[in-house]
Amino acid sequence: MRHIPLLIIGGGIGGMATGLALAQAGFEAHIIEQAQEFTEIGAGIQIAPNAMRVLESLGVLDAVSEVAVRPRNVVFMHAETGQHLTTIDFGAAFRERYGQPYSVLHRSDLLDVLLTACREHPKVTLENNRQVVDVEDHTTTAVVRFADGDSYRTDALIGADGLRSPTRRLFSDDQPFTEAYVAYRGALPMSEIDVPVEPNDEIIWLGPNKHLVQYPIRRGELYNQVAVFRSFRYTPEIEHTDQWGGPEELDQAFATSCEQVRNYIKLFNRSRRWPLYDREPLDNWTSGHITLLGDAAHPVFPYLAQGACQAIEDAECLARQMTKAGGDIDDAFAAYQAERIPRTTMVQRVVRGWGHVWHADGDVVPALRDRVFGLRSADDYTDLDWLYQPFAA
Repeated sequence: MRHIPLLIIGGGIGGMATGLALAQAGFEAHIIEQAQEFTEIGAGIQIAPNAMRVLESLGVLDAVSEVAVRPRNVVFMHAETGQHLTTIDFGAAFRERYGQPYSVLHRSDLLDVLLTACREHPKVTLENNRQVVDVEDHTTTAVVRFADGDSYRTDALIGADGLRSPTRRLFSDDQPFTEAYVAYRGALPMSEIDVPVEPNDEIIWLGPNKHLVQYPIRRGELYNQVAVFRSFRYTPEIEHTDQWGGPEELDQAFATSCEQVRNYIKLFNRSRRWPLYDREPLDNWTSGHITLLGDAAHPVFPYLAQGACQAIEDAECLARQMTKAGGDIDDAFAAYQAERIPRTTMVQRVVRGWGHVWHADGDVVPALRDRVFGLRSADDYTDLDWLYQPFAA
C-alpha cells in the first residue's frame, strides 16, 4: 500500500487550486483524477472578485487575464417583454471596492492555467485514471481504494470529488436535490453568430421558470450562452433518465419569450443537457484526517455563479489554516471547516432564494422584483458586499 502524505481526490478547478495553494504554502500535494485527462466539461465560467483575489495570491492572475474577458456590466433584461430591468456596472468603482474585476472565461482555460501552475510546482504530483471505489477513515490516516485493486494510505485526505462525491458518504447519506431545472450550455465563435449580441456585457434574461445568460469568453473570440428552465415533465420516478428536460421542452419554455431571446435559443446545441442540483448544507464535513472541499462539501445552484468561486475560497482557507497549524491536520481541518461552513451555507441558502426570485411566476413577485431592480442605480453595490468584499479570516 503506497503512502501519500497529502492526497486530493479530484482534479477539477477546486482540486487544482487546493493543490497549488498547499504547495505554495510548503506542503506536498498529490492530486488524483478518475478521468484519463485533466479536463473541464462545459463552456463559460464566471469568476467574481472574491475568487479573483485568491487567484492573484496563487500567482496565476496574469495567466487568467490573458484568456478572460472583463465585462463592462451585467445587464438584467426581462425575457418575455424585452424590458431592461437593471444594470450592475463592473467598472472602476466596482474594481476599487472589491479589489479585483469581474471576469468570465472558458472553464477549460481556467483549469489549464491551474494545471500548468501545478505541473510546474515541484511539490505537486498529478495522477490520472484513478477511479476511487472506497474511502476508509482510520482516524489518524485514511485509506483510498481504487477500481484496479490498488490502495493509498494518506495522512491527510481532501475530497474535492464533486457533486456525487464518494468521500461525502462518510459524513452524510443525503442525495443531490433538484428543483427540476435543466441547463443547456454552449459557446459559438463570434463569426458564426448571425443575430445581434453585446460583446462587452454579460446579459441575463429573466422570465417565469427560466433564464438565459450570455457573455463573451476566450478573449472575446467565443460567445457563451446558458439557458435554464424548469421541466414540467419531471417526476422523481424518471429523475435519472433523459425523459425530462429534453430539447423540445427547451423550445417550449422559451416559446413565449421576446423575439431576441427566441433567436438566441435557436443557436443552442441540443445534444447534451445538464440537470441542476445542489445538496442541503452540512454542519460537519471533517472526520479524523479527512475533509471535503468544493462541490463535495457545498454544491450550489448556479444563480450567483459561485460554485467554482467558493471552491477557490476553500483552497485558500485550507492552505492558510494548514500553515497556521504548522501542518497539524486535526487543528487545520477543524479550523478550515469552522471558517468555511458558515460562509458556504449562507451562499447555498441565498442562491436558492435568488433562483426563486429570478424564476418567479404569477403577478406579485415578478412585479416586486422588477420594481426593486428598476429603483437601484448601476453603481449601487450594497447587496453584493457580503459576497464580494474581503472578509476577516
